[in-house]
Amino acid sequence: MLKFVHRTLNQFINSQSLSGVVLALAAVLALIASNSPWGDAYQRLVHLPGELRVGEGLVLSKSLLHWVNDLWMAVFFFLVGLEIKRELIEGELASRAQALLPAGAALGGMVVPALIYMAINAGDPVALRGWAIPAATDIAFALGILVLLGSRVPASLKVFLTAVAIIDDLGAILIIAFFYTDGLSLSALAAAGVGVLVLLALNRAKVMAIGPYVAVGLVIWLFVYKSGIHATLAGVVTALAIPLSDGKGGSPLKAAEHALHPWVAFAVLPVFAFVNAGVSLQGVTVSTLLQSVPLGITAGLLLGKAMGVFGASWLLIRFAGARLPAGSGWSQFFGVCLLCGVGFTMSLFIGALAFAGQDAVYETQLKLGVLCGSLLSGVLGALMLMRTSSAEKAPD
Repeated sequence: MLKFVHRTLNQFINSQSLSGVVLALAAVLALIASNSPWGDAYQRLVHLPGELRVGEGLVLSKSLLHWVNDLWMAVFFFLVGLEIKRELIEGELASRAQALLPAGAALGGMVVPALIYMAINAGDPVALRGWAIPAATDIAFALGILVLLGSRVPASLKVFLTAVAIIDDLGAILIIAFFYTDGLSLSALAAAGVGVLVLLALNRAKVMAIGPYVAVGLVIWLFVYKSGIHATLAGVVTALAIPLSDGKGGSPLKAAEHALHPWVAFAVLPVFAFVNAGVSLQGVTVSTLLQSVPLGITAGLLLGKAMGVFGASWLLIRFAGARLPAGSGWSQFFGVCLLCGVGFTMSLFIGALAFAGQDAVYETQLKLGVLCGSLLSGVLGALMLMRTSSAEKAPD
């Protein structure tokens, strides 16, 4: 069993690292397209209208950007929900001893960046809506950097980063649900609640086929969308209902997770990156980057994440009996804390929600801040780990 779990974790880490490379290429391609003679064509593509009709009474009309962010990304959130459930039941978060360090680190890594961002943007009520932007970690990019560093980084630190990022995703889901919901429709929410009861009934009836859950999940997505809560959360709710075990040695949840990983890694996230990362750099100067929104995001990701993750971890190790990941030392550990500042996917996603309907200048500043903060965190984290000997041992 332990060998299976270890093999599954290694497959997960390796797939995430390759996903990070593809994600980076998609983001670079979006930047090139936005700053080339095809910039206008890129914008027309991103805002290409699309329409979905459900019967005669329901018409959903959205741009490509919104279809990707609202429906396409629900697949990503479905996978995140599967990963969270697996980790809570039998993974790195299954016991208090295992979960203590990454849970505390993730909490510190969400609170401190948010406080830094709010301090820098205290005078702008619209900008303050983006307080949660630097609170996220992009697991694909961060793990991709760790894997590329090879034996310089102990496997225990890769496991720690994976656990922190998964808890981070859970925190982001809760933030989206509670803080980025406008104009709540109680009737649509009640209808979505009925769908959730159907999911629970399927689980209690020990339905092992994934199809019925997905079908009900799509209905829930529609009602959650109409309720005013962000529709992608329907993906998480659906995933949590999938059974972990069929009682015969099989796992519907793990089967779904395994099947979805390549689609999310090489289709869902790259498409999201391509339609969201494009930003024109024309007229961008150092003073542009020092405006409150990009500065708050950059400082939150680069300084806040490292300070929050490292500081909370130090307190837990010093006073709560937690331990550094096996075979690692404080320098290596701090390098991984820096990598937690690679926010990208979830930061762009939260930012799109925070500044929806606002002046387009906020969208530009959002993208600049996320790109700068993530790039600096990734480079400095990698340099820190490259300078640290893999033989460094943790103190007793």
